[in-house]
Amino acid sequence: MLLQSNNALSEVDNQTSAIKMGQMKTAAFFPDGVGIRNFVLGSFLDRAAEFGEVYAFHDIPEQHLDEYKKTENDRVHWKQCIPYRDEPLVRFLRRSLSHAHLYLNDTMAMRYARKMPVRGNKRSRIQTYASRAYGWMSASPHRIGKLLQWHDRAAAKLESVDEYVKLFEEIRPTVLFCSHQRCLEVIPAALAARSMGIPTATFIFSWDNITSKGRIAAPFDHFLVWSNQMRDELLQYYPEVNGENIHVVGTPQFDPYADESLVWSREEFCRQVGADPARPIICYSGGEPGTTPEDQNHVRILMELVSSGRIKGNPQVLLRPAPVTRADERVRYGDVCRDYPELIYSKPRWLQTIPGDWTSVIPSRDDIQLLANLTKHVDLNINVASTMTLDFAIRDKPVVNIGFNTMTPPPFGVPLKDYYYKFEHYRPVVEMGAARFAGTPDELAEHVNAYLDDPSLDRDKRRQFVEFELDLPIGRSSDKITQVLQKISAKN
Repeated sequence: MLLQSNNALSEVDNQTSAIKMGQMKTAAFFPDGVGIRNFVLGSFLDRAAEFGEVYAFHDIPEQHLDEYKKTENDRVHWKQCIPYRDEPLVRFLRRSLSHAHLYLNDTMAMRYARKMPVRGNKRSRIQTYASRAYGWMSASPHRIGKLLQWHDRAAAKLESVDEYVKLFEEIRPTVLFCSHQRCLEVIPAALAARSMGIPTATFIFSWDNITSKGRIAAPFDHFLVWSNQMRDELLQYYPEVNGENIHVVGTPQFDPYADESLVWSREEFCRQVGADPARPIICYSGGEPGTTPEDQNHVRILMELVSSGRIKGNPQVLLRPAPVTRADERVRYGDVCRDYPELIYSKPRWLQTIPGDWTSVIPSRDDIQLLANLTKHVDLNINVASTMTLDFAIRDKPVVNIGFNTMTPPPFGVPLKDYYYKFEHYRPVVEMGAARFAGTPDELAEHVNAYLDDPSLDRDKRRQFVEFELDLPIGRSSDKITQVLQKISAKN
């Protein structure tokens, strides 16, 4: 496996000392909870501060900021992002670009994204239909290039661009880095940096983002990716990108799994979640209501299989819902929790400043430790095409993917087995056999029983999948990202 303990990380790469030439000043943008989890709550800020000043731009509410300051490192300076104030023309061009990208590249996930229902008031719907139509007409590399130029010229006139120019003249960063390639808030900052000759870089934060999402938001110069596989995808879907400006750095998302200081005993973990350490634990990882609307029904079926004895060994079921939950998320699972009081409901320990809004949900340090121990101590994971498949594969824990519907007609118009599991990013899981797929409740019981009886089943396939997705040992990503940013900065 690619998992490497922090004890082994105490010997820093020889490259690190070799490139400590000249001071780097980093303007680092963490506009959402994912960026905060990956970079603020990890070792990145401390590592970057070894090379020079770091200006951490964020949207953390002021009353919670102290919770996220890991240290009082005097080289790390905290600044609120300048509010992004959109204008109608910029918004129309941005949305048209996104639709043009979806039409041009036409992956299966993108086709479904284009079919999403149009919501909002009449004016909003008209604007969406207009941007879709213009995007469809612009779906060629040449036309996208022209549309991108038009968008950037229009966006460069936003007041916030001038505000960032003034700010950057004051702090004089040598590199701008954004933890998320699709956030709108960084557009003015990236345009300001470009006008001043400051190199920019972004991190592709998830394995599905290139093949299933709209266009990268801002005109970045450099791109940091998880693996060579992701590098190839970026070149395929963004052929205008210079391959020399794509850097394979792994992802800090999984670095906590290499941090031995976070590890609890199994007894302590079970005390934290209310489980019995003597019994097997099955974790069901839930998704957002809009993406996995049948989760509560699948959990009920799982509980029925356990209580009836069709799943053997008297295991416990721990339900971890998605971190981004609406105010009524507990209600979503209310009936199954009431009917099966033995179900362990383990809510992620994230701060929700605006419930249901992914960009406004922020993880806590406690949740990072909880998840590190959950993936270590549970015996098996069940989910619907979730990134948690990779989390548990890193820990060499078996995964069963649910592939049957409980609603008629199916929520997405096609059977579940023909939906997410054919998306481009998830095909390697299927093709490599890194997880087993349950097409019926009976198959769910069969696969769970097989894995509980022999957790080593499919071990080589899980290892192959992890090595395919991640080209850097887990625990090394923040070091590698910092090294790349320093090299970019030194060339400026």
